Amino acid sequence: MSDDASPSASPSPKPLERIFLVVVDDSPELKLALRYACLRARKSRGRVALLYVIEPSDMQSWLMVEDLMREEQRAEAEKKMQRLAREVNALTGTLPILHIREGNRRDALLSLIDEEPGLSILVLAAGTGQEGPGPLITYFMSPRGLTRLRIPMTIVPGGLTDEQLDAIT
Repeated sequence: MSDDASPSASPSPKPLERIFLVVVDDSPELKLALRYACLRARKSRGRVALLYVIEPSDMQSWLMVEDLMREEQRAEAEKKMQRLAREVNALTGTLPILHIREGNRRDALLSLIDEEPGLSILVLAAGTGQEGPGPLITYFMSPRGLTRLRIPMTIVPGGLTDEQLDAIT
């Protein structure tokens, strides 16, 4: 009888679950990043995580108005995340991990990545307009941004169709 078959042999470690992080915003590219992340998560038996960042308003001198606006933004964020969670569930068969933060989008993203060691891959989709690929991609492609990112980043080209996404995942 080999040592591998002995009752005291420890089981092989379970591979870590791949978690694909998508930043939720109002850009048209969100749909591409989300679909790509869902398809990759489904094929690799991973999960999708969503980050929605409520950015501060410029009305900080009007405390009551700002509080009301923050509550409305929070309610809108939760509503959008619930809708996206249903989409993720339909594509992957699992519920996503949801994160809602307040502050600067880039700083909140970097903080989340630092705080959550299970996050595996950041998925962003590039804009196709004249303003460039988007502020997060532009930042992370700079030397300073690259040194602050501790997980790989996948950039989905902004002009892909659903059929093309299906083919490459």
